Amino acid sequence: MTTGTAGQPSTGRGEQGEKGGARTALAGLTTRGRSFLAAGIAAAICAYVLGQPDLLRVGLLLAALPLICAAVVYRTRYRVAGSRRLAPARVPAGSEARVHLRMDNVSRLPTGLLMLQDKVPYVLGPRPRFVLDRVEAGGRREVSYRVRSDLRGRYPLGPLQLRLSDPFGMCELTRAFSTYDTLTVIPRVEPLPPVRLTGEAKGYGDGRQRSLALAGEDDVIPRGYRYGDDLRRVHWRLTARYGELMVRREEQPQRSRCTVLLDTRGLAYEGAGPDAAFEWAVSGAASVLVHMLERGFSVRLLTDTGDSVPGEGSDGFAGPSQESADAAGLMMDTLAVVDHSDGTGLSRSYDVLRGGNEGLLVAFLGDLDEEQAAVAAKMRQRSGGAVAFLLDGAGWAREPNGVPDPMNRQEERLRMLREAGWTAVSVPRGASLNELWRQADRDGAGLVTAGGASGGEGRS
Repeated sequence: MTTGTAGQPSTGRGEQGEKGGARTALAGLTTRGRSFLAAGIAAAICAYVLGQPDLLRVGLLLAALPLICAAVVYRTRYRVAGSRRLAPARVPAGSEARVHLRMDNVSRLPTGLLMLQDKVPYVLGPRPRFVLDRVEAGGRREVSYRVRSDLRGRYPLGPLQLRLSDPFGMCELTRAFSTYDTLTVIPRVEPLPPVRLTGEAKGYGDGRQRSLALAGEDDVIPRGYRYGDDLRRVHWRLTARYGELMVRREEQPQRSRCTVLLDTRGLAYEGAGPDAAFEWAVSGAASVLVHMLERGFSVRLLTDTGDSVPGEGSDGFAGPSQESADAAGLMMDTLAVVDHSDGTGLSRSYDVLRGGNEGLLVAFLGDLDEEQAAVAAKMRQRSGGAVAFLLDGAGWAREPNGVPDPMNRQEERLRMLREAGWTAVSVPRGASLNELWRQADRDGAGLVTAGGASGGEGRS
């Protein structure tokens, strides 16, 4: 929520201040006010030429009325405070958000007729306008409007403009608040079904993988009892052997990892708009990130440029509990504004994966030439399991009944990835990620999670 105060600014008493105030007041005359002023001046000239004193009085009255109204509106010095609240501030593409506006009269005088106008980008809809009746001293008024966008992004809302008007509609002056809010439109997230996984670690669900605690060298082997140790950790067999209390080494669950790779190269996609192939890839990456976080995985978002979100901390992956929720919001915000990159290859992302122990790798790839398909194939060696959703950018750009690619490059790229160990799925135009996710589960040899080696099965 943002707040601000708008009121009549003070003007200087010198000649320059008086001239500036006069210009501001006259600039605020409406069409009605300008018409009255012109009619009054014309009537006064005609009365002078014709010698009609009664017509002169009418002309002076017509000319004086808009000038008096302009002076009254300009000299109005009541103060109002405005605030804006978004519900919610982060919304998926295609969904609506409601903007609540609140106006408080913080002056000792009641206001006149107020006209509110909030500045919004055209992609969110028409500019909202409201008319507020007289607001008593210390009173408040609340209004709201809805915004919606099919295009992801970050959109500024504001500043809020307040129009002051006289009862006759002769003059309107605009006062603007200095604050604004930002609405974040994130990609659509499609719920994904649980699939059968092959691997040792399964997040924090069934089939936990245990690892040694890193408390120190003393925890690597059983050690002597220390004051405060849990008696349930006493190793009785070693206690009998050494003649003193011995404590077992600690164990802790190891959190499974998942890296989502998003290919953002501009040359890998064709078309634009909400139904373009690139937008499908962004939405798919967001869906997988949310799905794996809900299953207890440590996740990160990686692009072809080598940029990693949530960042390059200790291991670059999102942490547990509240840190995971913060990282999810950070990744959604990143996907809200991600755009095509100028890169031509996937080598930078491959360099990031060279550390190994990357767990499950889920990639959303655009068009690949033979060289980049070879780079993507080598990424399989850096992960415990790999699933690729390969989008045919040219196929998405063609009409549904268009001529197919005679070279059949898509099938060749899929074959290269599958021979390298990927579970590769072709993404036709308008496909559902939910169905492709199930297909990857059926076609692949299993999605291997962090730990690398194949083992028992569990659900993600």
